[in-house]
Amino acid sequence: MATLTLYIQYIVNGLTLGAIYSLIALGYTMVYGILKFINFAHGDILMVGAFIGLIVYEALLGTAASPAWMIIAFFIAMIVSMVLSALLGMFIERVAYKPLRNANRLAPLLSAIGVSFILSNGAAWIFGTQSRRFPYPFDNTPITFLGISITPHQILMLVVSFAMMVLLAFFVNKTRMGKAMRATSLDQPTSALMGINVNRVISLTFAIGSALAAVGGILAAFDFRVYPSMGTMTGLKAFVAAVIGGIGSIPGAMIGGILLGILEAVGAPLLHIPNGLKDTVAFAVLIIVLLLRPEGILGKNEREKV
Repeated sequence: MATLTLYIQYIVNGLTLGAIYSLIALGYTMVYGILKFINFAHGDILMVGAFIGLIVYEALLGTAASPAWMIIAFFIAMIVSMVLSALLGMFIERVAYKPLRNANRLAPLLSAIGVSFILSNGAAWIFGTQSRRFPYPFDNTPITFLGISITPHQILMLVVSFAMMVLLAFFVNKTRMGKAMRATSLDQPTSALMGINVNRVISLTFAIGSALAAVGGILAAFDFRVYPSMGTMTGLKAFVAAVIGGIGSIPGAMIGGILLGILEAVGAPLLHIPNGLKDTVAFAVLIIVLLLRPEGILGKNEREKV
């Protein structure tokens, strides 16, 4: 019974971690679905979003604040971070990726890596290399039920993450712009002939992905603190989640993130992997998926004409 309770606790922890992976993975999969390239600067946009959220939150709090204002200030900071990160994502797409759309596929990939280095080193130059704590906007004392503990922060992570995913699913499936995004993902030239502004759709895709990454960065910052390289490993594992779910599939990114979070939370203690090496679980899962089902859980095996 004690062992069962322990593994249920691992699953709860994995769900909260996986929710963050899902949010970030959505940015990877949306960009790939339309442009067929991996935006390796996505993890660093997560980092920029976390810094923006922290700075705005601390500015709103001032020297003292009531508990109610702390929560309100947190959500205001999150919204500001989402907006500014979305603008950053659109700017990066316009400057670093749009001129390379018709170039060799390697060119935008190298450009993305260059943008990643610029963002991480720029943050280190502006904010320094020391990690900074993101203060909780509420009392984070764990709540225990039947031997299973969950913190208010974990509840916040789950509620915010799933709310964002539901809103994104509604937007993509029910709105006119969402239908335009799906059409552009299937066939850009035909979509343009049908009157869809492809450039606007691509910019919107980067904006939404960057905004979701900012939310993921802020939620992750409570546990991992805020520092210039925070997006590197988190971004890579979110990319793994996107591949597991099926790169290019929005539901796949959501499922892949949750699955990866649970596998990481359960797999490390089950296999007696030291805490410092638990990141190996994600990449081991990636290798297995690529060997057994390269297209991912919900991905499609597409043939390319040469």
